[in-house]
Amino acid sequence: MKHFFKTLFATCLLISSTAFAGTPPTPGCTIKITSKGLKEGSTCLLACYYGDKNYIKDSAKANAKGEVVFTATEKYDQGIYLFVPPNKKYFDFVMDAEQNFTLETDTLDYIKYMKVKGSDENKFFYEYQNFMGGKQKQIEPLRDQYKKVKDNKDSAKIVADKISIIDKEVANYKTNFIKNHPTTFVSKIFRAMEEPTVPEAPILANGRKDSTFGYRYYKSHFFDNIDFSDDRLLRTPIFNNKIKQYLDKLTPQTPDSINISTDLIIEKGRANEEVFKYLVNWITYTYESSAIMGMDAVFVHLVDRYHAKKQTPWIDSTQLYKVVNRAFILKPLLIGKKAPAIIMQDTLGKEVALYEVKARYTILLFWDEGCGHCKKEMPKMVELYKKLKPKGVQIYAVETEDNVKAWKKYIKEHNLDFINVYQPDQYKRAVTKKIYDIYSTPVIYLLDENKVIKAKRIDVEQLGNLIEMFEKERLEKENKK
Repeated sequence: MKHFFKTLFATCLLISSTAFAGTPPTPGCTIKITSKGLKEGSTCLLACYYGDKNYIKDSAKANAKGEVVFTATEKYDQGIYLFVPPNKKYFDFVMDAEQNFTLETDTLDYIKYMKVKGSDENKFFYEYQNFMGGKQKQIEPLRDQYKKVKDNKDSAKIVADKISIIDKEVANYKTNFIKNHPTTFVSKIFRAMEEPTVPEAPILANGRKDSTFGYRYYKSHFFDNIDFSDDRLLRTPIFNNKIKQYLDKLTPQTPDSINISTDLIIEKGRANEEVFKYLVNWITYTYESSAIMGMDAVFVHLVDRYHAKKQTPWIDSTQLYKVVNRAFILKPLLIGKKAPAIIMQDTLGKEVALYEVKARYTILLFWDEGCGHCKKEMPKMVELYKKLKPKGVQIYAVETEDNVKAWKKYIKEHNLDFINVYQPDQYKRAVTKKIYDIYSTPVIYLLDENKVIKAKRIDVEQLGNLIEMFEKERLEKENKK
């Protein structure tokens, strides 16, 4: 698939941290980071999280004392930032509203030796990380021990109870912190990290517990602690991971289900312009560039709902046209749609309509005898056809170019014993390629007996397995009748 959205999304990410600032920037900020062991002249980077990526915001060199100073006339966007020395062993810190502070540490252990001056948020942040580091040291040997004794019920319970105690201590730490410091950004991060607590499943009329209650409750409350009105969360490693988890793990992987989930997420994002912009851009690009067959339906849905309805004012008219036009081309070619009707000429000049091909499955193949990759794939197709033809499979092979003499010669020499056609009219040939989104060859569509698209842009190796799977599904349905 042509990724028209890729450049657009990357561009929007680079400007998004300043495009919709919630409050006017306040001039003047100085972040001084001193790290023992940092060599004089070392170039260090100041970067920030943004969605699922990191972006460089500034750079500075260390002096003889290992001090690195980042200054700016306007405040940095708030969120979680990274200090990245030349060896790439970075550490995170909080960039909050107060942006005149000092961090002092040691390259031996950034967290352990961290000292903070002028930033309560960072004091809280590193207290938590040191607390978690201690708990991690306690819990790791217990987890190793549990693996060894998990088959012994009594021993496993003893170890599991010890792990549970540590988990509760961590949960209590966060709960107490939020209670004592409710307005801090660190508290908001803690809340965003929380998982929904699922209550006891209700009893159904048949006397059994509702087996799907846990999943449904967890999913419906998954975003309870995410503040979509706060764009600072975009600049943490938490927000995008939550979105991915909801789409990839909690949503059935079918376009219809994903469409519902994407709409729910994006509509929540309307609470903040930058969050809305990020979600529309990132989710649209994710499904436009997906390698999973059929997910282009999500891309088309998003473009129809947001881009075509002028919900994306940050996109310039030229790029918007490309995105909308891309969806327009893909829409008739989605899985489950009837393949566009085409009429071609065979090697004798006789017209053969795609819809006149009588077969349980039709392999619609676009290829070119001058294409090197096609020449590698066609022998495989010939062998596969020998196996599939007795099962009611036909191939409608379309030559996409105009070297008729070479095309006929190739057919004869390689015994392409199926329907071979081409379009002699240059304009109609170009229209067919556009209708079927043919910008490279070979391209394979698999159609059922009604010429409904069952699969597309697959390779020869996948064809046999897919037809076998579809046949199994068909027979199962027939047996149930």
